[in-house]
Amino acid sequence: MTTKFTPDHEYIRVDGSTGIVGITNYAQEQLGDIVFVELPSVGKVLKKGDEAAVVESVKAASEIYAPVSGEVVEVNSLLTNEPGLVNSDPENGGWMFKIAIKDAGEIDTLLDADGYAELTL
Repeated sequence: MTTKFTPDHEYIRVDGSTGIVGITNYAQEQLGDIVFVELPSVGKVLKKGDEAAVVESVKAASEIYAPVSGEVVEVNSLLTNEPGLVNSDPENGGWMFKIAIKDAGEIDTLLDADGYAELTL
């Protein structure tokens, strides 16, 4: 599995033709305690850069953007009752949605771990 990052602090873990999307540990630290997550609906078609979800913290609301184009095939329904999973385990249990990747070439335009780390220094 390959993980790539956006400059807006989303990650996508690519598993074949599906991507698992969420926000990075850095992003959840900046937001503080997350109290609500609005997830996209299954079947929603997104273009790269489209607003896909919203997280609300005690500090602010923040849009989550689609890192690639595709169709939402699953959402993490645990976040409805446990939005804090995004804080405690952002890159595993706190994932937000899975997307069927329409154009694998878009993955190559995203940052690798080193590129993302430089961004957050």
